[in-house]
Amino acid sequence: MLGVLKFLFMMVFMIPLCLLKNMFWLVQMLMLLLMFMFMNLSINFNMFSNISYSISCDIISYGLILLSIWICILMIMASENLFKMKFFDCFFLLNVIFLLIMLYMTFSVMNLFLFYLFFEGSLIPTLMLIVGWGYQPERIQAGMYLLFYTLFVSLPLLLGIFFVFTDKNFIMVYFLKFFSMDLILLYLSMIMAFLVKMPMYFVHLWLPKAHVEAPVSGSMILAGIMLKLGGYGLLRILIFLQEINLKLNYFWVVISLIGGFYISLKCFCQVDMKSLIAYSSVCHMGLVISGLMTMNYWGFIGSYILMIGHGLCSSGMFCLANINYERLHSRSLLINKGMMNFMPSLSLWWFLLLSSNMAAPPSLNLVGEISLINSLVSWSWMTMIMLMFISFFSAGYSLYLYSYSQHGKYYSGIYSFYMGVSREYLMLMLHWLPLNILVLKIDYSMIWF
Repeated sequence: MLGVLKFLFMMVFMIPLCLLKNMFWLVQMLMLLLMFMFMNLSINFNMFSNISYSISCDIISYGLILLSIWICILMIMASENLFKMKFFDCFFLLNVIFLLIMLYMTFSVMNLFLFYLFFEGSLIPTLMLIVGWGYQPERIQAGMYLLFYTLFVSLPLLLGIFFVFTDKNFIMVYFLKFFSMDLILLYLSMIMAFLVKMPMYFVHLWLPKAHVEAPVSGSMILAGIMLKLGGYGLLRILIFLQEINLKLNYFWVVISLIGGFYISLKCFCQVDMKSLIAYSSVCHMGLVISGLMTMNYWGFIGSYILMIGHGLCSSGMFCLANINYERLHSRSLLINKGMMNFMPSLSLWWFLLLSSNMAAPPSLNLVGEISLINSLVSWSWMTMIMLMFISFFSAGYSLYLYSYSQHGKYYSGIYSFYMGVSREYLMLMLHWLPLNILVLKIDYSMIWF
């Protein structure tokens, strides 16, 4: 069989199903089938394998594609309300599949220009999700923020790719590792697009806005996969920009670490639950950027593991915030108080996911953060100061969110309430289990290179 191309065909042939009535759960089941078929793909850990028509898969792509399919399955599960209300559910499914195809191609193409094409193409369905199914009228502004922040820096990336092509006569990721290009303008033009996507502190303003306005599925895909596109791009690009990156990396590390510290303080000022979770994402991604920029083995594997861990964990927390939102029609911590009185079993899931968010064992976040701390402290002992603060406050705002939403006297204006349903608990379990079970197979993430 052709390597990775068959999965693309399966996704393309799922498109007509979206246009039929009442195919909501069937599409989800087919995605699950796709997921298990992809899990059975035998991949070679230290090189690109399953190559077909310049589409291939190595261990980095493999993990991120699995994460993409998984999050898309859970997005459909979380958006049952659209199906119940018949709120353009067919178009929603079409959007999700289009997004999945874009993400799948982004992670598996080897040609840098095609990578750029799908990298930017994944923006369109995300924008549609935010503008089409978002809650507040400000969603248009959030969509504009998302679009213009990412488009403004992506044109230089395109020019950079063309420059590499004119200089070297090829842009296959696989061959670029034999070269080193020591050009500061090329470096900046290629790296900024990924730093905005991550998002790095100073260019992070689009993220909280987009999260707060997005529907639950939009938030899940944004936190779960979109932020990882930046990290994936950096992992691929830094291979041939090593020389100049070693001269300039301290700049990005300093911005990311100090920014992560500022953002974790800002988390304590949030009253909107979604906003708090979005800012905590910026904080975690700051660690990922600084780990990548140290250019050492621990930093690379740590950032990869933390990206996957954060994808599951953050997505799960947005699901939780949405479950509360569907009951109370508010995301404010002033109204979402004392939820333990109403949904005690949901309290457990809040606890489990927030503990993973603060990197408690046995979550992937813990392994990732330990590797990143290792890489940063070996790079310079000065980073210890900021890492201390970030780790401490990361536990702090997770506890703040938990204690404010679960404990205390509940809001007296609540007048009707319904309990958690099995679909929601299943959805949360499917976030939490892989996040904490994958630790047993951590050697898969540790041995590539």
